[in-house]
Amino acid sequence: MSLARMIQSAMVWLVASFYGSIMLVIMTLSAIRRGPRAFFGYKVRQDRPKCLDDPDLGTHGYVRLESSGLRFHYVAAGERDKPLMLCLHGFPECWYSWRHQLKEFRNSYRVVAPDLRGYGETESPQPFGYRGWPNFSMPHLTNDVRELIAALGYSSCTLVAHDWGGMVAWNFAIDHPDLVDKLIVMNIPHPGIFAKYLTTHFSQFRRSWYMFLFQLPWLPETLVKSFDFEMITDTFKGKEMGCRCSDAITDEDIEAFKYTFARPGANISGAINYYRASRKTPPRSYRGMKVTCPTLMIWGDQDGALEVGLTEGTDKFVPDFTLKVVPGASHWVQQDQPEVVIGIMRDWLKE
Repeated sequence: MSLARMIQSAMVWLVASFYGSIMLVIMTLSAIRRGPRAFFGYKVRQDRPKCLDDPDLGTHGYVRLESSGLRFHYVAAGERDKPLMLCLHGFPECWYSWRHQLKEFRNSYRVVAPDLRGYGETESPQPFGYRGWPNFSMPHLTNDVRELIAALGYSSCTLVAHDWGGMVAWNFAIDHPDLVDKLIVMNIPHPGIFAKYLTTHFSQFRRSWYMFLFQLPWLPETLVKSFDFEMITDTFKGKEMGCRCSDAITDEDIEAFKYTFARPGANISGAINYYRASRKTPPRSYRGMKVTCPTLMIWGDQDGALEVGLTEGTDKFVPDFTLKVVPGASHWVQQDQPEVVIGIMRDWLKE
């Protein structure tokens, strides 16, 4: 490991420890105020929310990938002879975050929304827990997409992605340009922009506190599960991060996302290990990070986690680039204002 890399790792751990100390105090005070039983009293959800089995969203399927041996779960809508639209979700979500797109584009595409590695009904590689972070490095994640496309019977796709799924999609489009016909990313910057922006904009550095906190062992898992996964409720409906349209996320939708992490046998560490692996593996070089396929970026300008400024400079990496900002939409743009996002997608895909 180079000296620069050692210094960077030390700084990440220093910042992570700082936020971890603050969060420990907050969690302890919350446990005292509301009671230890409430703090640790999350429930394992035996029954699936009915919305996850809505036949209008498509049919459930499973495929086992060759290299990893992991069984992937997905929901697919549309005829098999139509071109593939592959939709990758973010954190803390699952395939269900694409429910509006599954219904809308099924007439033109074979729309497939998988649970990513370690999420929902898709298996998580062993070892579980903090020690399993090496299995969530970007090469593993992009290879999952490559094998998924082939396992579904296609040679390429229109790739649609949001948040962490968007980061996987960016890297996949860079490494496998022949497998991506068109790319649509939502509220996630190009990887060549994010690291530099983080170090030059303190406001974004402050917003990214959770990315550093998630580097620590066991504490992030405890935080996410505390008060029966209250963090998930706050994420989608809270003042800072939540959807701006009050009726965008229903109580049943919240239960669907909680079920992802609280179903029998669920492993919350898998989702958190995406963040751990991103900070523990060397960053890729800025060279050779061009995306050659036509690319649409959709960005909700009320994102509580990622600033709109992260969109600037994307055209340096993407020659055929279109940016559409959705006023008044949160980080969860495709769920917050689905009609607007679908309209943008439809018009751009026609072009």
